[in-house]
Amino acid sequence: MTYSFAASKWLFALPIALLALSGCQSSDKTGSGQPDLLQANADTTVNPGDDFFTYANGAWLKKHPIPASESSWSIAKEVQNEVYARLRKLNEEATKAKAKPGSNEQKIGDFYATGMDSVTIDKQGIMPLKPELDRIAAMRTVQDVPAVIARLQPLGVDALIGVFINQDAKKSDLMTAYLWQSGLGLPNRDYYFNKDARTANIRKEYGRHVARMLQLSGQDSGQAQANSARVIRLETALAGSSRKLEDLRDPYANYNKMAVADLGKLAPSLNWKTLLTQMELGKLDTVIVGQPEFYKQAEKLLQTASIDDWKAYLQWHLVNAYASNLSRPLDNEHFRFYGTVLQGQKEQRARWKRVLDEEEDAMGEILGQQFVKEYFTPETKERYEKLTENVVAAFREHIQALDWMSDSTKQKALVKLTKISKKVGYPDKWRDYSTLEVARDSYAQNVMRAKQWQYRYRVNKLGKPVDRTEWEMTPQTYNAYYNPSNNEIVLPAAIFSIPGLIDKNADDAVIYGYAGASTIGHELTHGFDDEGSQFDAKGNLRNWWSKKDRAAFQQRVNGIVRQFNGYTVLDSMRINGKATAGENIADLGGIVIALDAFKKTEQYKKGEKIGGFTPVQRYFLGYALGWQGHQRDEVLAQRILTDVHSPAKYRVNGPFADVPEFYEAFNVKPGQKLYLPDSARVKIW
Repeated sequence: MTYSFAASKWLFALPIALLALSGCQSSDKTGSGQPDLLQANADTTVNPGDDFFTYANGAWLKKHPIPASESSWSIAKEVQNEVYARLRKLNEEATKAKAKPGSNEQKIGDFYATGMDSVTIDKQGIMPLKPELDRIAAMRTVQDVPAVIARLQPLGVDALIGVFINQDAKKSDLMTAYLWQSGLGLPNRDYYFNKDARTANIRKEYGRHVARMLQLSGQDSGQAQANSARVIRLETALAGSSRKLEDLRDPYANYNKMAVADLGKLAPSLNWKTLLTQMELGKLDTVIVGQPEFYKQAEKLLQTASIDDWKAYLQWHLVNAYASNLSRPLDNEHFRFYGTVLQGQKEQRARWKRVLDEEEDAMGEILGQQFVKEYFTPETKERYEKLTENVVAAFREHIQALDWMSDSTKQKALVKLTKISKKVGYPDKWRDYSTLEVARDSYAQNVMRAKQWQYRYRVNKLGKPVDRTEWEMTPQTYNAYYNPSNNEIVLPAAIFSIPGLIDKNADDAVIYGYAGASTIGHELTHGFDDEGSQFDAKGNLRNWWSKKDRAAFQQRVNGIVRQFNGYTVLDSMRINGKATAGENIADLGGIVIALDAFKKTEQYKKGEKIGGFTPVQRYFLGYALGWQGHQRDEVLAQRILTDVHSPAKYRVNGPFADVPEFYEAFNVKPGQKLYLPDSARVKIW
């Protein structure tokens, strides 16, 4: 499962083993007689010095095959089912209630009801999109294209241009607009050019898919085939001027502030002043362009591509954006390509789960209020707030003890660490959805209205003080993030609980490994990884390092890049060490920092075994517990090309190979696969 923010490019998302709340007891400390969770999950036929991921999780993996409806299976999916069940109950009750119009309950009930009404959805077919499709069909010249693009942006259709509202990376107290590369139907630029057989087949299937979708939208077979070729031609040209995954992680290279008047030098045919006004951004005098070369290429295409090319391209992107909210033929064909071809799923997930996912995007904090009220106790919140403070204290000690950083830079690093805002569980102030309209007329229309609401919600931030209390994730989200512009870590409620184990019965070793290392320590380290370290304590993109210290840091970053470049994951596909550097740094940092925090606990000091494991062994097993999971080759191949996170197996084996205590705890010796000589081990934070 991956997570991203269309409106928050600088957030560092953590798709870690994503946790949920459970009512089962399985720790032998409870006296329940049930086996220890870590012991039950382990495959002791595997040597921990050869493959710790499989040693820790192998028994679990054998017992949990990937269901036909999924591209992967993990603890995240197991516990997600629990949360789905709870949210389903809330929604079904809301659909039956005679709720007050405009109330949160009415919105939940009506959204869910329309999403589950497949009879009406099938009957309506493509009709919910007809006004927009007619507007595209009515274009006569290429000069008509910008107005249609402006119309589609608030609907969540990022055709040709990508616009999002966020804090100015160099002035974090100001909200501004970013222009980003966008407009591709395949996951990223590499899919248009890589020559391996797997990707070549995906391109071939993509052409067929576009044609089928256009035919299902009302075009005859010949017209759909011709228009598919037009779409592929335009997207391939845009992909050629799109930056690679690793290049998008350079905050300076992707920060190009320009006066609106100067945008005409990049792409005069877009008629920017009018375009931005139509997009409700007319008051802006400057914008930040992420990739100027992309917009120069857009200008070339506006000069050379025909109006029929642009009609086909815009029709496709509109239909593609809403296919899963439309009739079964469109929904099924959309799933065939994006679910089966790209990710290896054998069948669709249950409709009610997919509707809940859409509802989460539309109004997740409404659900979050109920989720927190029923499933996140004050005692749990207090435990993890204390854990967070303990990990921060350990990080402080690590900075003070660094042998490669000067005292002057250390002081600035400590200031930044001290000023990191720590948001745990749920927001103090909930988002107000009072202006969001939800009705029982059309599922696709409800999704459209929600996307327009979200767009205007963000646009309305322009010219106003930055609300640093706001969250970009809901409490029920199995994820966490560091936001450098706010210098904050955000830890939603659902990230903290361990499936199969009541929180109060979980020993500190497991908690410090599972939550302290892979969540709290990880997110804190993002503030000091290769990208986050370029932002200061106030959240501004500004160099606060001495030249010598920065060079010493980069030398260590280069080490972790080389290490992960050496891992072959699938066929001949290797991890992209540069693209994944930030996450790999955060994994390693989280492990060593939270381990030192754990060493201050009574459990560590007593040294008693639980389930046959010492406290330090349980710490490492607890971290690995968070990465239980496996995926189909199709989705693994996609993630290697598109994800800044290494595959789960290497987020365990990779950083553990750099940690001395791991060698001691599991007696790792030369000749074993994970063994690295001391001189080759990476040490950063």
